Amino acid sequence: MSNNESHYPTSAPAQTQIQQPGEQESMYPQPEIIKENYQGSHKLKGKIALISGGDSGIGRSVAVLFAREGADVAIIYLEEQQDAEITRQLVENEGQRCLLLEGDLSQPELAATCVEQTLQCFGKINILINNAGVQYQQSDIGEISHGQLEKTFKTNFFSMFYLTQKVLPHLQEGDSIINTTSITSYRGHDELIDYASTKGAITTFTRSLSTNLLKQKKGIRVNAVAPGPIWTPLIPSSFDAQTVAEFGTSTPMGRMGQPSEVAPAYLFLACDGASYISGQVIHVNGGEIING
Repeated sequence: MSNNESHYPTSAPAQTQIQQPGEQESMYPQPEIIKENYQGSHKLKGKIALISGGDSGIGRSVAVLFAREGADVAIIYLEEQQDAEITRQLVENEGQRCLLLEGDLSQPELAATCVEQTLQCFGKINILINNAGVQYQQSDIGEISHGQLEKTFKTNFFSMFYLTQKVLPHLQEGDSIINTTSITSYRGHDELIDYASTKGAITTFTRSLSTNLLKQKKGIRVNAVAPGPIWTPLIPSSFDAQTVAEFGTSTPMGRMGQPSEVAPAYLFLACDGASYISGQVIHVNGGEIING
């Protein structure tokens, strides 16, 4: 392992949380949110980003990184008020503004409310990050209830669809949409069948919407990031303690990833440096080769 990687833990101690999407402040060790020595260079100066699931994990890391690059952010979260307040403080510590939007995005009407409040606060939206999600470990498809299946699709996919519909009319040429898909979209997962299915839908949604908007010549790019095993509150809140203790150790790098290692992919796709990229997926998964 290189010197740059040596401070990252290989795995986490066995632990669980009783409710999804989980609380970051209850995790041990704490996830790394932004690389300590990272220097911003105004890549997103003057931009406004709306981030679902922005209170913790990957969403928090994206919010703080975007702020360091000059963006103001609005974050949508379910009910984790403490996590959301910490994220707001971290964004404000970067000299940027942060709007907190609480609610369940699986309810269609919330998307419109969040977009309206963001526009009232900031006047525009340039970047949409669709990141909210849940997952439930089940070893047998017969154990996946109608309620679980419906909740997983409503939270992971329907909410993304609703929010994109409401944001899109306010985006301009050069703006972008970035969706969180997953390594499970490409290789599946035997104990996350419904979750992996939603991520497959997200990958296809990304490609289809990108093609649609390019055909309309709107100049709006649509891409996705496919994380592998990243240490976020969703992990201890959705897996049993033994699975958590082994989380990420089977990757080629032999360790779990940190949110700080995923967020730069979103930054790249959001900034002008990715102006010729649309309909693509960046894989941040510890070295696993995924052909897709």
